[in-house]
Amino acid sequence: MAVAGAIVGAAVGGWINDRFGRKVSILIADVLFFVGAIVMALAPAPWVIIIGRIFVGLGVGMASMTSPLYISEASPHRIRGALVSTNGLLITGGQFFSYLINLAFTHVPGTWRWMLGVAGIPAIIQFVLMLSLPESPRWLFRNGKEEEAKAILEKIYPAEEVEHEIQALQTSIKQEKEEQVGEGGMFGQLKSAWKNDVVRRGLYAGITVQVAQQFVGINTVMYYSPTIIQFAGFASNKTAMALSLITSGLNAVGSIVSMCFVDRYGRRRLMIISMIGIITCLIVLSGVFYQASANAPKISPSESAFFGANSTCTAYTTAPDASSWSCMKCLSKDVDCGYCSAGASLYHPGACLVMTDEVKGACKASKRTWYSEGCPSKIGFLAVILLGLYIIVYSPGMGTVPWIVNSEIYPLKYRGIGGGIAAVSNWSSNLVVSETFLTLTEHLGSAGTFLLFAGFSFVGLVSIFFLVPETKGLQFEEVEKMLQKGYSPFNKTDNNKDDDHHHHQNK
Repeated sequence: MAVAGAIVGAAVGGWINDRFGRKVSILIADVLFFVGAIVMALAPAPWVIIIGRIFVGLGVGMASMTSPLYISEASPHRIRGALVSTNGLLITGGQFFSYLINLAFTHVPGTWRWMLGVAGIPAIIQFVLMLSLPESPRWLFRNGKEEEAKAILEKIYPAEEVEHEIQALQTSIKQEKEEQVGEGGMFGQLKSAWKNDVVRRGLYAGITVQVAQQFVGINTVMYYSPTIIQFAGFASNKTAMALSLITSGLNAVGSIVSMCFVDRYGRRRLMIISMIGIITCLIVLSGVFYQASANAPKISPSESAFFGANSTCTAYTTAPDASSWSCMKCLSKDVDCGYCSAGASLYHPGACLVMTDEVKGACKASKRTWYSEGCPSKIGFLAVILLGLYIIVYSPGMGTVPWIVNSEIYPLKYRGIGGGIAAVSNWSSNLVVSETFLTLTEHLGSAGTFLLFAGFSFVGLVSIFFLVPETKGLQFEEVEKMLQKGYSPFNKTDNNKDDDHHHHQNK
């Protein structure tokens, strides 16, 4: 429900951004966060928590598209990419801290109420601090408040560049006024956005990178990393939780790498390298999971009888092919029993037992390990290493760059609605991928699911290659000119001219 709320939040947020400004949008998002957190913390029944999640989702959706937009419009273009990546770093860093904070709250009375309620605090802090920040100068300028905009630009740029920036803004606004677009509320704007070549080409790029970001399967890895780590054969929940801390930590580290390279090596290059790395990791991961299930320990009749006939899994005792059963078969969804490792060693044939707390207790009491999600495996640690690698290649490229591209690829007038449409496509893909993941693993197995994600990633790589132009270090107005010509990865000459032009400016 939070993700569903985010879809609506991003959609409405795009319109609010263009209508009332970036600052107001962030303030509204904070109010939504705060209300949601309080509703969840005080919830008397589960359905109330869901209402709280919708509020928080609305806030997340609005903030996810407004923050990068506000940051990119209020920062000098030379370090724009790095500052928008900071947004990514703070999101991933925040996820890491929330894992830590929730670990701490597991020992407090009223555990989950604190976990959910404490989320109201950052919202209050941001609300108060946001009041002291200026509105985006570009938005002010577009809405006829030139003097205010000029005052803010003077704080951002060195004196000799202010004039240049203002001229560039004036030209782009004059062009817009000439093309005067159909205002008619949100839908009128959507229609005129789609008719406009520059915006449409911008949207091809913006939506491509956002959908690709989700369809490489990142959120399944983040949401389900404890489960995946159990698939890989680590039994305890504590271990899985600790390893998830590592995955979210790596994600934060990746954002820092992105900040260092995104303005130097460019958006496009980072994404393409990132995608190649992701595809490699997913294919190898798929192989590891396949090996792990092919070599899963067999089920031993004597081990299964060891706990008494009543404890043995009924599907196993009645199966005609019981002799060929392995741990994987025992845990599969249509059987739904648990696996208790052999006394001698984890990898010897073990017992297939009924899924009850008593049986689980009996298994643990006899110094054996109980598996319910995944089977013991000698190569499980490889899966964890590959998950780590996957996040390391994902985070600096596909993790942060799509938000940067979306904050700078649309013409000023459509920046809110463009970013909104792309953010909606991001959250919708997120919903599809995370809702289908566990179902896919049931039908295709973990190996098949990761292979499927590798396939999606390949499609994503090809689309990025053909549809996404390089926007590094360009002024917003130059990005517009480039999209007017239409973009193709093969006519390289245009970009070099732009580069020279920049060197002169920077000197």
